[in-house]
Amino acid sequence: MNMRAFLLAAALLAAPASAAEAPGSDPGWSLVWSDEFDGASLDASKWTLADNCWGGGNEERQCYTPAPANHRVADGLLSIIARRQSHSGPAFPPDQRTTPEKRQASRTKPFTSARLSTDGKASWRFGKVQVRAKLPQGQGTWPAIWMLPEGWDYGAWAASGEIDIMEAVNLGTPCPDCVGGVENRVLGTIHFGGQPPRNRYIGDETALPGSREAFHVYELEWDAQGMVWRVDGVAFARRAPHEWHSLGSDAPGAPFDRPFHLILNLAIGGHLPEGRNDKGVDDSGFPKMMQVDWVRVWQKDAAPAPESGGR
Repeated sequence: MNMRAFLLAAALLAAPASAAEAPGSDPGWSLVWSDEFDGASLDASKWTLADNCWGGGNEERQCYTPAPANHRVADGLLSIIARRQSHSGPAFPPDQRTTPEKRQASRTKPFTSARLSTDGKASWRFGKVQVRAKLPQGQGTWPAIWMLPEGWDYGAWAASGEIDIMEAVNLGTPCPDCVGGVENRVLGTIHFGGQPPRNRYIGDETALPGSREAFHVYELEWDAQGMVWRVDGVAFARRAPHEWHSLGSDAPGAPFDRPFHLILNLAIGGHLPEGRNDKGVDDSGFPKMMQVDWVRVWQKDAAPAPESGGR
């Protein structure tokens, strides 16, 4: 652990217990990676900004850009900013630019936003990932905290898996099934199986505690025995290895037995938000903003070696 991480972990352990502020600082866990966003710009040693208008395979309506207009680090916060503005850019992300035609192709979308990833810079097999964030409101908004496989060892999506720590769509819009009649739910989901149409998913959702416009801590705890999703320290979903599989491997834990990297993004539109609540995208009230206070990744300390006894 580097000195900054050591000092942060020590401070958390010394602080008053608070599930909303410092979950994960339990005995037996060590902080292995974090970003407190206390500088004046995004730390390029930790994050890569996407630059494409692909639409995520979900017909999302934004181009992701690395432009300062779509992300900002200031006052201890990362802001991911979606704007209503036409933009043209690469039609495909780098891993899909496999032919000259795809490398040259471009698209134009009516919104811009940002997508940050630790791909190639940090990934983890098992641990506890926590993100303290405040989410945008409005029909068509789709903020997400999620993970993809670092090595794609079992094949293309979804054979190598996907872990959605938090997704929220259309917060604040009419919802007859929600408490108070207003959308206030977040989702935790895994994707697995094989390539479409043989992909599968399992997910659960929960109402946000307190205000949907406040900061909350979104958490995934993941080990060889399974996964637990929490909001502000309270579990709302659990998954066990017998519930998933990969067509790319017979290993009992596959595909969630390999390192995954972390992604933060704010999408606009796409199949999931446009199919729910008021449908479509409300293009009023822009810019929309997802704010992140901090990201912390913990891993369990190694078990002490058994004492050797002599007689």
